[in-house]
Formats: sequence, C-alpha cells, structure tokens
Amino acid sequence: MNRKGFTLVEIMIVVAIIALLAAIAIPNLLRARLQANESSTQAALKTIATAEVTYRTANATYGTLAELGAATPPYIDAVLSAGAKNGYDFATSDIAGETFCANAEPATPNVTGVRSFCITEDGVLRVQAAGGAIADRDACLALPASQP
Repeated sequence: MNRKGFTLVEIMIVVAIIALLAAIAIPNLLRARLQANESSTQAALKTIATAEVTYRTANATYGTLAELGAATPPYIDAVLSAGAKNGYDFATSDIAGETFCANAEPATPNVTGVRSFCITEDGVLRVQAAGGAIADRDACLALPASQP
C-alpha cells in the first residue's frame, strides 16, 4: 500500500518544534526592541542638547522642543519637536537664561522602554533606572550618568 501525505503525529511534531523556536525567539526580539528604543532615545537627547546650545548662541536663550523644530532652519526634526519618538515621550523644562533640562520617558513603561533619561546644559546624559517621570532639572542632576 502506497500512501502519500503526512500523519497526524508528524504534523504535531513539526508544530511543536515551531512553537518551541518561537518561544525562544520572541523574548529576545522584544528585549532587542527595548534596547534599540533606549539607544535611539539617548541619541535624540544628545541631539536636543546640541540643538539647545546652538539655539542659545543665536537667540541668547534656550528653546522649547517646539521652538527648536520651528526655527528656520530647524535644529531638530519635526517628529522630535512634537515630543514623541521611538516609544518615548520627550519634554523640555526649566528653560531659563543659563539652564535647560530635556527628558524622555517611556510612552508605555516596560513595553517601549524601561528607563527614563535626561540631559541638562552640562551635556551629561543621566538615567533613572526605575523609569517614570523626572520632575525637573534638580531631579535630573541628582541622577547618575548613563553608561554608554
């Protein structure tokens, strides 16, 4: 007797192997996505700090994200000036003649990112490991510097 096709047992074994591979791969993919979001956020904050220094040179004061994006030519891209990029929400605060603070927190904690970041006029990127909002410039300055 010559049968063509697969038995139910063979199909179940293939499905089990695919499920096992997916169970191994998906957590690694999600972890890589979180790390990519955080790396992109750190780079964006450094860009904001550079833009703030350049803006201050031209305007004698630091600017908000909207001002940095609305300048001609813009100092930062339109997406970043809107306040959200790569799963993080960005904001500037404590803008005065000599100081500014830019911070970023995950839009959806533990999904788009775990840690929150901030940077001030000193150019040091700081991290809050627990995530959540960074209230102001003084809270930012109290945080440890981010390790590359």
